[in-house]
Amino acid sequence: MIKIERILFPTDFSPCAEHALQYALTFALEQRAKLYVMHVITDINVPNVFGLEIYPVLKNYEKIEEEAKNAIQRLIPEHFMKEIEVENIIVQGTPFVEIIKCAKKYNVDLITLATHGRTGITHMLIGSTAEKVVRMAPCPVLTVKHPEHEFVLP
Repeated sequence: MIKIERILFPTDFSPCAEHALQYALTFALEQRAKLYVMHVITDINVPNVFGLEIYPVLKNYEKIEEEAKNAIQRLIPEHFMKEIEVENIIVQGTPFVEIIKCAKKYNVDLITLATHGRTGITHMLIGSTAEKVVRMAPCPVLTVKHPEHEFVLP
């Protein structure tokens, strides 16, 4: 039997991620696993053109981090906090890279990740964090589609 002791749940606080959270919580409860809830603040690399500061990025990073801390604190309903151990993680970087790093660092047994269901040009331009995580993860990855993206027979 497979024992799941540590689950990583990366979130961007979207409705898709909120839906995937239900899967992470269910597995954590059933397996009595520790749940790592992670948010990656995307790197903001603004070039300095002709010596002019385009945007005061560093000043806003602290605000973004504070908002992320508040959002991640409210994410898990209180009754779950009594049943399972939860650790919140906020980092800055490229999402798929940071998710892989975190999975290795905490030796997680399962990553539960939302997929946004982007296709076509959007997928080509933005890429898929979920797809990269699935390819590079050191453990199994459960990708969860939001119900509105499911195929419905006519």
